[in-house]
Amino acid sequence: MNRIELNGRKVNIFASPEELLDYISDKRDILVAVNAEKIINRDDRLKEIINANTGYLDGIGPVWAIRRKGFPEACKIPGCELWLKIVERFRNTRTFYLLGSDKDVVRATARRLQKDFPNICIAGYHDGFVTTDEIKSDVINEIASRKPDIVFVAMGSPKQELFMSELYQHHPALYMGLGGSFDIYTGKVKRAPKWWIANNLEFAYRLLKQPERIRRQIHLLRFVWMLVRNKL
Repeated sequence: MNRIELNGRKVNIFASPEELLDYISDKRDILVAVNAEKIINRDDRLKEIINANTGYLDGIGPVWAIRRKGFPEACKIPGCELWLKIVERFRNTRTFYLLGSDKDVVRATARRLQKDFPNICIAGYHDGFVTTDEIKSDVINEIASRKPDIVFVAMGSPKQELFMSELYQHHPALYMGLGGSFDIYTGKVKRAPKWWIANNLEFAYRLLKQPERIRRQIHLLRFVWMLVRNKL
């Protein structure tokens, strides 16, 4: 497994999701889905978290950049698929905690996981509205006391990465940021159709469905410019 730097971010290169699963099998770490937005994000805290943990290629832009550096085996691994592969691989040997989305969605996520993966052990769950110091303290204490092996945090970036880094200080485990994956899993939000995904146009589909994302997607132009000029 190689680790390559993109714009100061050290990214792990995996040839397949299975290789990543093997790599994390005995690790307590934070899994960060690295896309173009995170590569050009100027938040030094996020950069430090990526460099100190395991950043995997979640977007096609970073995959192209890595392949241009001489690593044709670099594989895109969508986080919204990877977390379920983690559940499938470790459901008989690990415990899980769910954190994120609203109360109804995180509860529905726990129920569906128990239906789809009958042997799964869910140590607990909490919605992602950690809006006060008191609520944050309660969440930290609950995770620290229940000691789950794997914690999925679906709160959006960079909020989820910053919180995972804080949680890790209280309870070392395998953490993974999921963005809106609970919403997709429960059917609250529809993922792009297969054609869009297969042609690496999922970002465009999401933009069509959520025009308000334009402020985030506009940063992709800077990434493309840096890629073309070999500045990554």
